[in-house]
Amino acid sequence: MLKKELRKKYKDLRQGLTPEAIEDKSLAIANRLLQLDIWDKIYYHLFLSIEEQKEIHTEFILQILAGKDKEIVVSKSDFATLGMTHFLLTDNTKFKKNEYNIPEPVDGLEVPLTKIDVVFVPLLAFDLNGNRVGYGKGFYDKFLSNCKPETIKIGLSFFEAEDKIEDISDNDIQLDFCVTPNKINFF
Repeated sequence: MLKKELRKKYKDLRQGLTPEAIEDKSLAIANRLLQLDIWDKIYYHLFLSIEEQKEIHTEFILQILAGKDKEIVVSKSDFATLGMTHFLLTDNTKFKKNEYNIPEPVDGLEVPLTKIDVVFVPLLAFDLNGNRVGYGKGFYDKFLSNCKPETIKIGLSFFEAEDKIEDISDNDIQLDFCVTPNKINFF
C-alpha cells in the first residue's frame, strides 16, 4: 500500500480503539520492550503521546526508564524548519501542548544528538522491512538521519506489520525493531 492509504487506514483503526484497549496495548508494548537487549545504554529519546491521535501511552515506558535510572530525552518541534530540539527530562521540566496537541518541554538542558543511544519512534504503520509511515512531515526521518549510526531505532505500534510500503523514499530511515503488543519485529 501507499503511505497515504496507510495513514488513513491506521488513523481509522486507532480511532476504533477504546481508552481501555489503548491502555492495555500500551502496557503490553512497554512490557515487551523489557525483552530487548537495550538496557545498558544511557540516553533514551521518548516521544510524548498525542492523546487526541490515540497514540501509544508512553508513560509506562517513562516509568521503566525512570526506574532504571536512565537519562530521558524529549523533543520540541519546529514546524518552520521541520526540525526538533532535544531536552533532558528533569523534575523541573515544564510542558505545554503545541498547536498540534504535542506535549513539549518549554525549555531546559539541550541534549546533543551524539548523546542519544536509543530512540522510541512514533508511527502509524510499518512493514516487514522496517520501513515506517508517520504523519508525513518528516520530523523523525530528519532527526534519525542526524543521529549517530549506532543509535537504536525502535518503532512502537498497536498493530502488526504490513507486507510492504510501496512508496519508500531515500529520506526514509528504517527501524531496527518495531514492538507491538504481541511481538518484537527485528529488522
